[in-house]
Amino acid sequence: MNIRLIGAAALVAALASAGCATTSPGYGSGYGSGSGYGNAPASCYDCGTVTRIEQGSGSRVPNATGAVIGGVLGAAAAREIAKDRTDSEGRQNTATVGGAVAGAAIGNAIQNRAGTGYNIYVRMQDGREIVVSQDDLGGIREGSYVEVRNGRAYQR
Repeated sequence: MNIRLIGAAALVAALASAGCATTSPGYGSGYGSGSGYGNAPASCYDCGTVTRIEQGSGSRVPNATGAVIGGVLGAAAAREIAKDRTDSEGRQNTATVGGAVAGAAIGNAIQNRAGTGYNIYVRMQDGREIVVSQDDLGGIREGSYVEVRNGRAYQR
């Protein structure tokens, strides 16, 4: 009877100690070990974990682009309409300038509403934090492991 009791106690102790010996995956042994949050390999210098994603205030394209393209298109359209409606060079020039101003205003307004973009904050493996601005997420979310190449974050 005592042998069975001792055997059962030994079995319970063995199972309990085996349960304590396991580790949770994803927790490294220290700073820079490469096995931290997201199970990142240690060999990727341009890799890190997304810590935060914010919706940006506008597109990454400079604001002047919409105004310039709109101005050129507005000027060309107004000039063509003025050629058909009048034979006065002065009126054609006035229409061209008016079309350029209206086209620039419209082009700028369209661009400001076109795309919101995202600011993606990435904690790199060496401890740096960088911000990447891009128009789409491509499946990236907070906690994702990404590689940053050419100013864009790519999910790994």
